[in-house]
Amino acid sequence: MKVLVIGGTLFIGKALVRELLKAGHTVAIAHRRSGTEFGKKVTELVADRNDPAAFQKAVAGHSFDVVFDNVYDWERGTTADQVAATAMACSGNLQRYVFMSSVAAYGDGLNHQEGDALAKDDHPDSYVRNKAQSERALFRLHQRHGLPVVTLRPPYVYGPENPFYREQFFWDRMKLGRPLIVPGDGRRLMQFVFVRDLVDACLKAIEVPGAAGHAFNVANPRPVTQLELVQLLASASKSKAEVVQIPRENLMQAGGHPMRPPLYFGVYYDMPPITMVTQKIQRVFKWKATAFDAGLKETYKWYAKSYKAPVQNFDYEDKMLGLHRPK
Repeated sequence: MKVLVIGGTLFIGKALVRELLKAGHTVAIAHRRSGTEFGKKVTELVADRNDPAAFQKAVAGHSFDVVFDNVYDWERGTTADQVAATAMACSGNLQRYVFMSSVAAYGDGLNHQEGDALAKDDHPDSYVRNKAQSERALFRLHQRHGLPVVTLRPPYVYGPENPFYREQFFWDRMKLGRPLIVPGDGRRLMQFVFVRDLVDACLKAIEVPGAAGHAFNVANPRPVTQLELVQLLASASKSKAEVVQIPRENLMQAGGHPMRPPLYFGVYYDMPPITMVTQKIQRVFKWKATAFDAGLKETYKWYAKSYKAPVQNFDYEDKMLGLHRPK
C-alpha cells in the first residue's frame, strides 16, 4: 500500500516507518525539515502540517491508501481544525486514516472505556482540549463524509529512542548513585505502552476489517504507582534506588516543574492520573502488550549502549534532598 506518515523521523513515527518498510509498503514522510535516516527508501514531503495550505500543496499529486497522523506541535499546539484540514487534504481513495490521540483526551479519571465522554471544549489544558476536539472532528468527518478514521489513545509511551527525558531521567541518577525524589506518597497511578506495541497497534489498525470509525485504548492493562515505576526502573538497570518522598506542594513552591527544569521527576510524569481499560483492542485487534518489566529491560539496553546524558544541574534536587532526606 501507499502510506503517508506525518511525522516519521522521531520515536513513534520512526519505529512505524521501519516496520512499514519491512512489510513492503511504499512510504512517504511529511515533516517540516528535509532529511531522514531512511534516505531513498522513502519519499519526503516537506511542509508544516499546522499550515493547511502548505500541507495541501505538499501532498498535491500524491495518492495514499493509508495516512498515519502522528504529529503534535508541542510549542504551538495542533488544533482540531488543522487536523481536519490534513485529513481532508489526504482524502480520495483513502482506506484508513490513523490518528494518534492520547489517554489525555479523556481529561481525567480512572478506568476509561472507549465510549466514555472526552474532555470538554473548555478544558484548561490545551493538549487535552486539542486531542479531544481533534477526535470529535475526525469522527464527524467519518459520519458525514465516510472518512475511514481510527484513533489510538496511548498513555505514556516508553522505549528505545524516547526523545522525552523520562526513563533516562531516573537511570542517569541511579548511575551516579543519587537519591530519587518521589512526589507525595508516590501512589499516583501511571499507565504505559511500549513503543513497539504501539506500532503494532498502528499496523493492525490498517489490517483489521471494520476498524474504521472506532477509537482504541492501547496500553499495558495494569497501571503502576510512581513508587512501583521507580522500583521497576531500578530492576531493569540492576541498580538500587534510594527514594526520598517529598510533599508535592513543597516541590512546587520551591520552583520545581513537571515539564521543564528544574525537574523533580521525569518529564510530564507527575500528572493527575488518567487510566483506561484495554479489552477492546485485545479483542478486536488480537493485540497483546509486552510485559512492562521486559520492555524496560529492552529500553535499558538501548540506554546503556547509545544514550548520552545531558549536562546536569542538580542544585534544585540537592536543595530539596537536603531539606527532606532523613538524617
